[in-house]
Amino acid sequence: MSRQRLVVKIGSSSLTTKHGALSMEKVTEFVKAIAQLKKDGHEVIVISSGAVAAGFKALGYPSRPVTIAGKQAAAAVGQAMLMQAYIEQFGIHQLTPAQLLLTRQDFSDETRYGNAYSTLTELLKRGAIPIINENDSTSIEELTFGDNDMLSALVSGLIHANTLCIMTDVNGLYDDNPQTNPNAKKIHYLPYITDELLALAGEPTSKVGTGGMKSKVSAAQTALTLGVNVFIGKGVQQDTFIDILEGKGNGTYIGSFQHETVMPTTKQWIALHSKISASLMIDKGAEQALLNRGKSLLPVGIVSVKGQFTTGDVIEVVNENGTLIGKGKANMTLEECNHFRGLQDTTKATIKHKQPVVIHRNEWVPYIKETMKR
Repeated sequence: MSRQRLVVKIGSSSLTTKHGALSMEKVTEFVKAIAQLKKDGHEVIVISSGAVAAGFKALGYPSRPVTIAGKQAAAAVGQAMLMQAYIEQFGIHQLTPAQLLLTRQDFSDETRYGNAYSTLTELLKRGAIPIINENDSTSIEELTFGDNDMLSALVSGLIHANTLCIMTDVNGLYDDNPQTNPNAKKIHYLPYITDELLALAGEPTSKVGTGGMKSKVSAAQTALTLGVNVFIGKGVQQDTFIDILEGKGNGTYIGSFQHETVMPTTKQWIALHSKISASLMIDKGAEQALLNRGKSLLPVGIVSVKGQFTTGDVIEVVNENGTLIGKGKANMTLEECNHFRGLQDTTKATIKHKQPVVIHRNEWVPYIKETMKR
């Protein structure tokens, strides 16, 4: 088996007792399974839920708190308990865990996004096991990932993982709700996520977690767009992840499971995390150049501009029908763009661009499938 880089997402329900407390037995089993992966030469990043679930009992809450302050307080206590458990158990296997707490702001800010990538890369290079969770103690609702399922998908793309394993208490996806339909059939393999499957997936059923199957399917869809294959299922045995890599996992495999082209980190930031400064409408010729001929966007193809932008800002591009076709980084200011648009012959332009390019090909992310024509 070739060496792989895996992101393993472990949900709250997979780490806690039926009463909501942290289960050391479950933590121990997951650590054994991850240690086996490391022993076999694979790289592992863990996205671990469970901080709120682990902490609320220690603060005297009878059940998972529902207020923001209660959840954040429980997370502050529970995150320490969770990491202490990981430190103790990984230490038995002479492995070093490393904690990273992330928020949406760490992804939306390009510098911090690059720093997260550099830190994770260095940790993997040093043989450590990054354990990532959202910073629940300080996050506000508008800036959260929603749940750790989406966080795991974004991290798997950021770190260019081969496979994302979303571990839950359900053994995969079904063609109907197995809790209400005893004839529901398990889906063992899907090449991609359909709209029908997204609509079918259910909401959370666990009292100690936030993400239901719908969030896992949505996260899988995001991971696939980033070139990462996905497994959704269950298992806490020592060979669980080895079995998953060998195609014997107890769950559903999603993707081609061939060598995928991973979207470059810089383009991931543009596509998923950046803020839009302006919108450009382009003509049919520019649209064909972008989508069919692999070209950059030139000022001559711009029909109109909404908003303001300067060099380095992210701008969206729509066609003459108003359909969003992609996003990219501005290679010039709005003033320069308007100057070039006003020239009859752009080859005579002399500002500071030998070839006036509004969005360079290397910083362009299409939202419509490109069809290259020679």
